[in-house]
Amino acid sequence: MPSYTPPLRDMQFVMHEVFNVVNDFKTIPRHADIDAQTINAVLEEAGKFASEVTFPLNISGDTEGCTIDQKTHEVTAPKGFKQAYARFVEGGWAALSCDPEFGGQGLPLVVNQCLYEMLNSANQAWTMYPGLTHGAYAALMAHGTEAQKKTYLHKMTSGEWTGSMCLTEAHCGTDLGLMRTRAEAQSDGSYRITGSKIFISAGEHDLAGNIIHLVLARLTDAPPGIKGVSLFIVPKFNVNADGSLGSRNGVFCSGIEHKMGIHGNATCQITLEGATGSLVGQANKGMNAMFVMMNAARLGVGNQSLGLTEVAYQNALAYAKDRLQMRSLSGVKAKDKPADPIIVHPDVRRMLLTARAYAEGGRALAIYCSVLLEKEHHHPDEKVRKDSGEMLSLLTPIVKAFLTDNGWIATSACQQVFGGHGYIKETGMEQYVRDARINMIYEGTNTIQSLDLLGRKVLSNNGATLRKFGKLIAALVEEEGVNEPMAEFINPIAYLGDKMTKLTTELGFKAFQNADEVGAAAVDYLRVAGHLTFGYFWARMAQVALREIASGNTDPFYQAKLQTARFYFAKLFPETASLMLTARAGAKVLMDTEAVFA
Repeated sequence: MPSYTPPLRDMQFVMHEVFNVVNDFKTIPRHADIDAQTINAVLEEAGKFASEVTFPLNISGDTEGCTIDQKTHEVTAPKGFKQAYARFVEGGWAALSCDPEFGGQGLPLVVNQCLYEMLNSANQAWTMYPGLTHGAYAALMAHGTEAQKKTYLHKMTSGEWTGSMCLTEAHCGTDLGLMRTRAEAQSDGSYRITGSKIFISAGEHDLAGNIIHLVLARLTDAPPGIKGVSLFIVPKFNVNADGSLGSRNGVFCSGIEHKMGIHGNATCQITLEGATGSLVGQANKGMNAMFVMMNAARLGVGNQSLGLTEVAYQNALAYAKDRLQMRSLSGVKAKDKPADPIIVHPDVRRMLLTARAYAEGGRALAIYCSVLLEKEHHHPDEKVRKDSGEMLSLLTPIVKAFLTDNGWIATSACQQVFGGHGYIKETGMEQYVRDARINMIYEGTNTIQSLDLLGRKVLSNNGATLRKFGKLIAALVEEEGVNEPMAEFINPIAYLGDKMTKLTTELGFKAFQNADEVGAAAVDYLRVAGHLTFGYFWARMAQVALREIASGNTDPFYQAKLQTARFYFAKLFPETASLMLTARAGAKVLMDTEAVFA
């Protein structure tokens, strides 16, 4: 059976020693009094909840799955899920970083980020039930009316009600302009929503008293395409004027998808039959509001794979230390045993270090983005808000795509460490692989994220935002450029930063002549950008580790961090060389292939 230990020490290292987040919070009035001790204390309890309450339900939830009563359309989550959610709500975890105006605790988003990483390690399928609510909460905070906020946000903040995101239809995935779900205006200002949605995570369940669906639909007089899409609140139970639950609304689950992974989460086919809804934001401007939830979900999905990478690594490491298999190529290591533990073998260490490097690099990026999100929404300086939002916009597709690609690589490698036992359900490893696979698909496939990065975030402003990130690298290079121990970390990112600028310029010129050049290069480009981002954060982590070691600190944590950084730059970062070659290969070898597909 697998095990899980919350990585609190590494979280504390990133927050307090690398980024010194408390200093950032001192510039934000609502968090000016927060200190490291408070953050650490909250996360210690969060780790206990994840490891002791939700983790034990992971394998059983996967085995049992969700069930639907075809007569009532009610969905029951796996045994123990409802009770765990009740403890989650009772403990105040749902309200951790929500606005105190609506009953939230008002803690920094970085605390919520770390809580959800641990929950995803413990049980991704369970975590999706409360996780989606945060995105719906954020969308209503940004675009809801005061009446809508008063009606829904208190209950969503507490966790008494959950949320869902209803976008996808059977005939259209990412191309939301093709959707057919329609909304008809009523004389009382409400709307009647009719249509069907598929792949709706946590779309129906028995964990909470109400589910607040955010539904994209098209008004009867809407213009065609994406410019004719509106967003509506469609609750499972209508809400009376006094806030109590009213009649059952015309929105229900008509089927549960049979999936490769995340069996414990109800992925639903949702049918709307004249369901009562209220408009969020302006008519035909639904994507403006929905993008708030979508971007939150994209950061959340990256966090899902981060969690799976960490727990897979922990279990593969424990197995590699215990499993005896052959002798070391360089001579017997365990003389008192009939064979050496497999951790002595170089390629086993390569697989383990790959997972560890991707987990720790991903954690640094995710925490950094949570601080950017905090600054974007709450910093008193308008320029800081704007710059933070712009940087977060650049990094969001990297979080979603790079972390989930890495999660697939890492969980597969950790399964391989187990050999044949990794293919057997009882070890838990095959579930991590199955659960990780969806993260590369939903909330915009990783190809969509790559197109977003290269086309919308980089080329659309001639690389201006990318250059801002380049300035962070340049500042670190200038700071450490003459420090010989840092050379092995500084030189690679300085070199890649220069090459990235040239690659971006080249692709921009090619795309001007043929837009397919963006599609041909985008996936490789995002992976290069991901390594540049990780390289920067790994250099910063190595900087702190070297400083501590030089000061005489003998904590083995810093040696381990330094050794992992060296592995990352030696074995993973060089992937960028081949990626830049394939990014430059162009669209012709992909598009001039009619004979192949005839």
